[in-house]
Amino acid sequence: MNELNGKAALVTGASRGIGKAVALRLASEGAAIYLAADGTEAELAEGIRECRKAGAPDAAWGMHDLARAGEAETMVASAHRRMGRIDILVNNAGIRVRKPFGEFTHEEYDRVMAVNLHAPFFASQAVVPIMRAQGAGHVVHIASQLGMVAARYGAVYGLTKAALIQLTRAMALELSGDGIRVNAVCPGPVSTEGFLAGRNPGELEQRARDVPLGRFGTVEEVAGVVAFLVSGDAAYVAGHALVMDGGYIVH
Repeated sequence: MNELNGKAALVTGASRGIGKAVALRLASEGAAIYLAADGTEAELAEGIRECRKAGAPDAAWGMHDLARAGEAETMVASAHRRMGRIDILVNNAGIRVRKPFGEFTHEEYDRVMAVNLHAPFFASQAVVPIMRAQGAGHVVHIASQLGMVAARYGAVYGLTKAALIQLTRAMALELSGDGIRVNAVCPGPVSTEGFLAGRNPGELEQRARDVPLGRFGTVEEVAGVVAFLVSGDAAYVAGHALVMDGGYIVH
């Protein structure tokens, strides 16, 4: 397809799971890729190799702990220095602490808020001048179905994702006139290590039964939606939170 030839994408949380799948999909369409993650060098180096094999004309990585104040801006500056431009920012990095309400510590709350909300907020602010100078750009936030519906043990996670959806709307309202399209993807249950960890087979079977399509989503399906949102086919889509959850939210 190569619709993204000459474009450059910064993807956070890109060492594995949804972030890596998004990076590979954008690479396959011709984009240069900057993988940002707080992972291991081995994971990121492998991601670079796979992106180049997929078709990225250039691929680089940087280790960034997005829980640290100022790191989001450092990440954007590093990606811009390496690639010379940033046309696409995919704010995918996220963490989750599953606990009953009433048991969250201040430290847990602060870290989830920092990674899931503060980092995309300040990364987006940092990338806006770059995109304005280029005359166009795309920001895609990976929010969640849980930003729209509640789930047990997910009060803080859901709070951050609901706020990210509102941030999407606010940014789209202010930035669309600059040629910067901002949208969010809201996945439901997706078969990632993070989702599957700590859940017993019975719980997973029940969760799958709750989905009208009868299964969990795949990281490749999420990546496909991101690719659509940054494509010409979505040229009139702005400020939208696209739910992809197998129909769960309808009931």
